[in-house]
Amino acid sequence: MQKFSKYIVIIFFAVGSLTFSSCKKYFDLDKNPNLASDPVLPSRLTTATYKSGMDSYSVGSIVAPYVQYTANPSASAASDTYQILDFSSTWDALYYAMADIYDMKTKATAQNSSEYIGVADVLLAYHLGMVNDLWGSAPYAEAFKGTTFTPTYDADQDLYKSCTGLLDEAITQLTKTDATIKLLATSDLIYAGDRTKWLKMAYALKARLLNKLSKTSTYDATAVLQAVSNSYTSNADDAGMATFQLRNPWAGVALSNASLSLGGWLSNQLIDQLNGTTYGVFDPRIRKITDTTITGKYIGTVSGAGNRPPGNNTVHDECYISETSTWTGDKSPVLIVTYAEVKFIEAEAAFRANDRERAYTAYLTGINANMDKLQVPASDPDRVTYLASTAVAVGAQGLTLDLIFKEKYIATYLNPEAWNDARRFDYKYKNFSRPVNAVLSSFIRRVDYTVGERSKNGANVPKIGSLLDRLWWDK
Repeated sequence: MQKFSKYIVIIFFAVGSLTFSSCKKYFDLDKNPNLASDPVLPSRLTTATYKSGMDSYSVGSIVAPYVQYTANPSASAASDTYQILDFSSTWDALYYAMADIYDMKTKATAQNSSEYIGVADVLLAYHLGMVNDLWGSAPYAEAFKGTTFTPTYDADQDLYKSCTGLLDEAITQLTKTDATIKLLATSDLIYAGDRTKWLKMAYALKARLLNKLSKTSTYDATAVLQAVSNSYTSNADDAGMATFQLRNPWAGVALSNASLSLGGWLSNQLIDQLNGTTYGVFDPRIRKITDTTITGKYIGTVSGAGNRPPGNNTVHDECYISETSTWTGDKSPVLIVTYAEVKFIEAEAAFRANDRERAYTAYLTGINANMDKLQVPASDPDRVTYLASTAVAVGAQGLTLDLIFKEKYIATYLNPEAWNDARRFDYKYKNFSRPVNAVLSSFIRRVDYTVGERSKNGANVPKIGSLLDRLWWDK
């Protein structure tokens, strides 16, 4: 059994040096006598909110090639062509974070702090949801009790129910106003101690979870819309984490690329949707996402094919993740869930409920919210032209699910949720095709269990057929 240090130290230059607990009950433990064994709730909150942002990035980087936001400049790259990859580091990071959050909830419960309990529930549901979305079945009920190093796996549908249950409890706790210990603003790296925004986030994540059931017989558009109505009302509500040891990790990808460590190349699927190739209208958000090539054009990399001829190079003949983008700049927040996404959830649910007027209003609001978030000026002629184009301004009766998913695809750029949408939509984005040299006969539907988990807990790891196996909500 591999041993892991029980505690970690994260240095935040903005607030000084802080020490946090990282109780990993899922693993064998070594105790570091030099670090505090029982951090106070504010320190635990900093750990939990920091890891939530970084884990969102980690999962986002896994799914980005699957939804063709990014494409590797090397032909037949494993990440692009659906080869089995080992995501042990992400699995471990998610479980370490959940252990920390579980410990925060335990301490908050003992101290009767409804605000910390509620936040713990929100973040635990978020992490457990990411595990569920990547792997399906996974340990949860036995994972954090400290009674076994080889916990059994909860069924994938049971994990989903656990997530919704956590969010319901979070809503109950965060509705209270009499917490014995209030959230500390300087320790909360997402909402600076604002309880009401955490409550809105709980509803936003609940709306996201409920909407994920769109392929199932239990989908309830009314319940989705109820959750939406209690969630975000503007971009100011967006959940994002912007405190880093050095910089936003996506900016780190861009910086490494500039230093000739090739990565962060953007797929032609994304670029062509924005540059006017796919829909016949130029989308000004492209200027806020990437930079033009050396030829002054926006050109994407074909997934699986690698860099266009003459081959791998560093002359910027294709588009990269930008260091200067409001989305991926050094100080840009890693976004977890946004107002724009919530509006597209509302648009989809209202459309499915046959409320076309509400759906269309939410659809347009989502587009404008995303443009505002990317700092595209309202007076930008290209923004005005885009919003008035026949590709966008279709009217309530002309609205389709295709258009809602198309716009949501842009709004969830680099977000883990984008892969859930792609699978729910069966990858039907216009001109979307399997990567060149793909090893699967159809679009990827899941990832394989990790090497680390098979080594440590192999007897409990479920058997899967292939990466074409669909999770329960995707059937």
